[in-house]
Amino acid sequence: MTEKRVLIFAGGNMNPVFLEEIRQNDLVIGADRGALFLVEHGIHPHISVGDFDSITPEELEKVKCASGKIITCDPINKDLTDTELAYVTAMDNEATEIIMMGVTGSRMDHTLANIQIMLRGLQHQVQSAIYDTHNYITLTGSTITIQERGFTYASLVPLTPEVTGITLDGFMYPLDNATLRMGQSLGISNRLIGQEGTIRIESGLLLIIQSRD
Repeated sequence: MTEKRVLIFAGGNMNPVFLEEIRQNDLVIGADRGALFLVEHGIHPHISVGDFDSITPEELEKVKCASGKIITCDPINKDLTDTELAYVTAMDNEATEIIMMGVTGSRMDHTLANIQIMLRGLQHQVQSAIYDTHNYITLTGSTITIQERGFTYASLVPLTPEVTGITLDGFMYPLDNATLRMGQSLGISNRLIGQEGTIRIESGLLLIIQSRD
């Protein structure tokens, strides 16, 4: 399968540094106000999606003119959040990797839903990540290699009641065939000892949250 990386820029906490993540062959999707963020920074989204209820009609016209394609939905009668609509659009475009930016913020319900949406990608062998100013969040059900990326900590948080067979390579505090359960803090604030580390698990779903203060 041809590698296809999709970047989603949504309407949460945004930072111009996120634009440095864009590579030449990436498919760029703007979700609602995230599309306006891209346009205002000189980026032409390949696809812009959402109900666009957080921008003015004049701003929406700017987004329409700068976007390759627009997918709109009704702001009242809709089943998907703007971010989920963007994620589904990425999957429909045969993404092999999805990175979401601007999907965290003051709305904890949206943040948790966006973290959980990565499970949909995992079920289709699509690696997903959430990137914000202080965190880089990924999810695994088997094996994953993470890069240092300038973050201080790497914490392991179970997304299922139990995660078994956890083995770490390249970390300050190693684990060998360990088990983590929801409610435990054993996996918090580990550190990489080099530029990358590998995490292997036998069962369950494990969030890896790289963070800095």
